[in-house]
This record gives sequence, structure tokens and C-alpha cells, in this order.
Amino acid sequence: MIVRRLLQRDSRHSVSRRALLGGLVSAGSALALGGCAGLGATGARFDASSLSVDPTLLVVTTRKPVNGRTKPWFGPERATSMTVARAKLVAPDESRLSLASVGLDDWRLDRIEPVSTDAGDLAAQAGAGDVLIYVHGFKQTFETAVLDGVHLSDGIKFRGRTMVFSWPSKAGLFDYAYDRDSAMWSRDAFERVLSALVSAPGGGRVHIVAHSMGTMLTLESLRQLYARYGDTVTSKIGAVVFASPDIDMDVFSSSIQRIGPLTGKITVIASTNDRALALSGQIAGGMTRVGAAEKATIARLGVRVVDASQEGWGIINHDLFLSNAEVQRVIRRSIDGTTA
Repeated sequence: MIVRRLLQRDSRHSVSRRALLGGLVSAGSALALGGCAGLGATGARFDASSLSVDPTLLVVTTRKPVNGRTKPWFGPERATSMTVARAKLVAPDESRLSLASVGLDDWRLDRIEPVSTDAGDLAAQAGAGDVLIYVHGFKQTFETAVLDGVHLSDGIKFRGRTMVFSWPSKAGLFDYAYDRDSAMWSRDAFERVLSALVSAPGGGRVHIVAHSMGTMLTLESLRQLYARYGDTVTSKIGAVVFASPDIDMDVFSSSIQRIGPLTGKITVIASTNDRALALSGQIAGGMTRVGAAEKATIARLGVRVVDASQEGWGIINHDLFLSNAEVQRVIRRSIDGTTA
């Protein structure tokens, strides 16, 4: 994603910008988002996240493995088969006098433990509770995608198993076309992931948060999933949050007409001052991206819309779902099945 890469040096050599943001947003925002007045006062109780208790998340990736079980684990090339793995994390020290308390410590990815290449094993790994799947966007390495999924899950205090679906991105500013094609190439694999989870007996609901270019992949996979299962899949899909969706408005409109009642599960987090999507629109021939459109324009399509235009304090405003406490409350309430 353009935001962090323009403003952040390699995490191996500098303090994580996400940790600094965490220190800043911990104070919270007193302002509610447009259409969500009173959200901060009436939001669900934020308990400890499951990751803070068991710092392990599931990873499904269509990237080609590199270097065996050592960093960077998976690269930008497309794999011949999908990999299911467990990501072992190191949580920041949250004690009163720790570096994390002043925003100078952060989550770290310690190791990857491959499980299988079969999406069918996911149900057993996920367990019986709800599952949160994070699908990353443009310009992401495997590691940054995993850590963004961690920050999202821990930020909203998700109680359940968290999974990251990572598709092949070259993580380069000028590799937009490759990333877009890789995302679309991965849609069948992601549909297999969703199918395995929704068809598992005794499984919980599947919640999805997709960012930027990952929303295009997610929407296409949901379209295929609905074509296979029809309305029977509705009760198994929980919240579907599209954060700063990098997708053409006409394509979005056409696709949501093909997913039946799943349309009612979608929440779009948009910002008219998202400069990353403004650039994406120029690359796409001047077509406005859904995440940068006016709220009323998106709402006419029958999805819930949160206008986050006033919530960002940066110059890009493309990753508010990770950097803004109020936006994270919107995601949490969507998962809890409540509205503001």
C-alpha cells in the first residue's frame, strides 16, 4: 500500500511507524464518523484480543515460497499451489514502563510453520469460533501483509481465529499492473478458502476485511462463492468490510448485483481525500475508485458506507482502518452485528 511505503523506512532498521501510530491513536478520537454519531460512546466492550493470548495466526498464501522457513518466507512470484501455514508472532511488551507504552515497540513475525497445501485443512485449524480474514492491498511484502493483519485484529480486539490471505505482490511502486493481475489470479484460491470455511460443520461466521486492491479479489471470490452456494451461504458470512476499495465504480456495481443478500453484509470505508486512490484512478484512465467516491454515490448501490474523509491526519489517508481508532470501532461494530 502506498501510504506506509512512502513514509516508512525498512522496519528492520527503524522504529515501526505502526507502533508510533498506535501510541498516538491510543488517546482515541472524540469525533464520530459521518453516519455513526455516538459510536465511540456506545461501541462494544473492547476486551483483550485472541492474538494477545495466543500470538499465532493462520496464513494462506498464493506466493511462491523462498528460503525455506526463514525470512522473507514467501516472495512476489506466483506459486503453483496454495500454502496454509501458522505464523508465530512476538507481541509487544505492554507493561507500564515498556517501550510499547510510548509507541516504541511493536508486533514481530518470528517464524512460519507450514501446515499443508490443502484448503480443506483450514476448517480444523480455524476451530469452531468466528474467523477474521484480512486481505491486503497493493505494494505489500508477505511480512508487512501479515503484520497489518495482526494490527487489525489486535486493534479491534477480535475474539476468534485471525487469518491473513496473502497474494503475490511485487511490493514496488511501479508494479501496479502486476499486482492487479496477481490479485485477480488469486481469486479461485480465495474462493476455495471461503468454501472450506463456510461448508465446515460447526464452524462460526467468516468475517472479511479487505484493503485497497484486495477488495477486487475479495468481491470476485464472493461472487464465485455465491454462484456455488446461493442464499445458503448468507448465514455463514459475517461482516465484509472494504477499506479504501481500489475498484472501478462500474465494476463494483455490476459485481454486487450478482451476490444477492451478501450485498447487505458489506461496509465500505471511503475517503474523498484518499490520495493513493486518486493516483490509482489516474492510472485506470480517470475512473473514480469506490474508496474515493462520495458517500451518497456508493450508498445508492445498497451497501453501508462510512465516510472517513474527516478522520485522517496524514497526507495520503489510505490506511485509516489501521491508523484511526474510530474507523476500527466501525469495523468492530460491523463484526458484532450492530450499527451506529
